[in-house]
Amino acid sequence: MAQRDPRVQLLLTGNEIMSGDTVDSNSALIARRLAEIAITVYRKVTVGDDNALLQAELAQMAANADIVIINGGLGPTVDDLTAQVLATVAGVPLSEHPQALAHLEQWCATRNLPLNAANRKQALLPEGARVIANPVGSAVGFELALGGCRVLCTPGVPGELDAMLDGIVADLGHSLARPAGRRILRLQTFGLGESSAQQLISDALPQWPPQVELGFRAGAPQMEIKLSIADSDFLPLQQQCHRQLLELFGDHVIGEGDTQLAQRVLELLQQRGKTLTTAESCTGGLIASMLTRVPGSSEAFHAGFVTYANDIKTSVLGVLPGTLARHGAVSEEVVREMALGALQRAGADYAIAVSGIAGPEGGSPGKPVGTVWLAWGEAHALQTRCLCWPVERSLFQTMVAAAGLDLIRRALLGLTTEPRYFSQRRAR
Repeated sequence: MAQRDPRVQLLLTGNEIMSGDTVDSNSALIARRLAEIAITVYRKVTVGDDNALLQAELAQMAANADIVIINGGLGPTVDDLTAQVLATVAGVPLSEHPQALAHLEQWCATRNLPLNAANRKQALLPEGARVIANPVGSAVGFELALGGCRVLCTPGVPGELDAMLDGIVADLGHSLARPAGRRILRLQTFGLGESSAQQLISDALPQWPPQVELGFRAGAPQMEIKLSIADSDFLPLQQQCHRQLLELFGDHVIGEGDTQLAQRVLELLQQRGKTLTTAESCTGGLIASMLTRVPGSSEAFHAGFVTYANDIKTSVLGVLPGTLARHGAVSEEVVREMALGALQRAGADYAIAVSGIAGPEGGSPGKPVGTVWLAWGEAHALQTRCLCWPVERSLFQTMVAAAGLDLIRRALLGLTTEPRYFSQRRAR
């Protein structure tokens, strides 16, 4: 008799999720990671910080699921209720767990912090609970059985959850004897939308094999294309589809897995022994921020300049007042001078310079909101382009910053074909 798939439910806790102050990304992360071991989440519920409601929901879930993953409510404050809720539903007391306490003591000691009573609350776990290690945060996760259901409690902080999921997924895969043959291959792209990508695939590859599940995850600024197979016997098909997508999308593919634009740019710079500088106006330092989020970025990124006001463009980067007067800050001439000034002052090999109108005000018939000029490349081979992203301000900044990084990536790879967004986002 075939073994049925485990029934998995998620219980997300927190008033901040219910109110919309925090956007739930954790359930998507959990679902993606469980999919790696062929486990599908079939139900998820979000409940605020209400003890009675959480108890009722947890009891119902445990009666109808093999695994319940609770996310959130493990912190030191009075509205962190998960441990108490689970203990009450299980009919056991809370007690100070020696392993959780030792983790807290070590966490505080490495940060030269006192272990106060609020923090010590995080060591109070339902009696009989098994600790799930948290390599990042102060609160350990924990697991307890409710009848025939395994209840796993995880922190709501996304970075902590992410750090814990490797161990959780490995443990579940082993204990549930999930098929080891499942494979997921993810491609990261920039400059492609979901609908255009799907249409290209449908037109070019109409006989797509059903054994390779095709999925898309659109984000700002990148889009992920996912190729999933349920069994390792289909690896040759998956690799064939991978090759076909690389040929179809070509230089719009940044990399595989979780590769990000800034990470890829830094890798290419380091491989070539080159450095990069940035000169930013409308993006307010976002390009530099994206680069410096990557560990080890200082090897290739030494300096960035945020020159928002015109007089700062002149005093810091050497943009000529006459250039600003004749052409305006959002112009090809100004971004060229910004890039050259940054290259000279930073002593870098490559530069990205951007100046645009992020909105919602400041546009004109000749230069509407969303207009941006970009300059990129080496001093002797600077390239420029005017594009238009007439979108909300923060999205405009995100897309312009990503475009700057993508254009440097293309320059470093020696790519000569124009990206699709040049025609799609051409300034009118």
